[in-house]
Amino acid sequence: MSKLPTEFDLIARLTADLRLSRRVILGPGDDCAILSAGRKRQLITIDSMVEGVHFKLKWGSPRDLGARALAVNLSDIAAMGGYPTACVVNLALRRGLSTEAVDGLYKGLKASARAVGIDVVGGNITSAAQIAITIAMLGELHGAALRRDAARAGDEIYVTGTLGDAAAGWRILEGKLKAAGSHRKFLAARFLKPAARLDAGQALARIRPAPAAIDISDGMLQDLGHILDRSGVGAKIDPDAIPISPAYKSVMRGAIDLALTGGDDYELLFCIRPGYSERELTARLGVAVRRIGTIVRGRPEISLVGTHPRRLPIARGFDQLR
Repeated sequence: MSKLPTEFDLIARLTADLRLSRRVILGPGDDCAILSAGRKRQLITIDSMVEGVHFKLKWGSPRDLGARALAVNLSDIAAMGGYPTACVVNLALRRGLSTEAVDGLYKGLKASARAVGIDVVGGNITSAAQIAITIAMLGELHGAALRRDAARAGDEIYVTGTLGDAAAGWRILEGKLKAAGSHRKFLAARFLKPAARLDAGQALARIRPAPAAIDISDGMLQDLGHILDRSGVGAKIDPDAIPISPAYKSVMRGAIDLALTGGDDYELLFCIRPGYSERELTARLGVAVRRIGTIVRGRPEISLVGTHPRRLPIARGFDQLR
């Protein structure tokens, strides 16, 4: 009996022979699928958070956990430039969990849904050995879609916000990294309370031609690799240009490893035609952006340039099956 392949090799294996109808505009391989719904284009995505894999109850409040579960799905909608509309929720609950904990989880989820104007329209509850929260979310496109297969040689690569904070926060919560005071609070919050960049994604979708984009959930290098693989191009990245927060810099002593490969930041990475400045894009998107590299012709691989140049495989980040 052979062991399971990597997460993304398994996805490719399972979806290789899918037969899709004409109502499918974009199938597997992006942050959301795109379906034709009359005159509209509908987005659909699904994600799960499993106790012991993605979270531990002792790390934060149930309310924060519910909000986080919604945010990771909202981030997929943001990465397509879409507008979220509705969701259904499946809760797998273990024995010994209190009613107050479940109430708190759902309060956080509902408050976050109201804040972005989406409807929670149903769901399911089942028992399990550990808690799992699965959300399937619908959205709409009001303009162009931000797709992973749209990167072209010459495009400039940007990211929103700062990278590595959530990965550092996870290590702090796990007791694998020491931090104190405001730095500990900031980094832990970046993991526990991610913010989906909906406004930024929608603003990017109004740019022509529409940039390629992805949200950074499994690590910047790995997620950029998905764009390179789908677009059939390579990339040059300047590690010194990676935006890192003062808290990250202090705790990690300037090392950028987690900023390159750590996941859960839910920032946007996008590839856009040259001609824009960081200042202009920051004003358009409503969040700070940083140019970190360039799309180049060639194999789907990443070259780090600067002080210590080297080439890297595109799969360097979190893998659900490893």
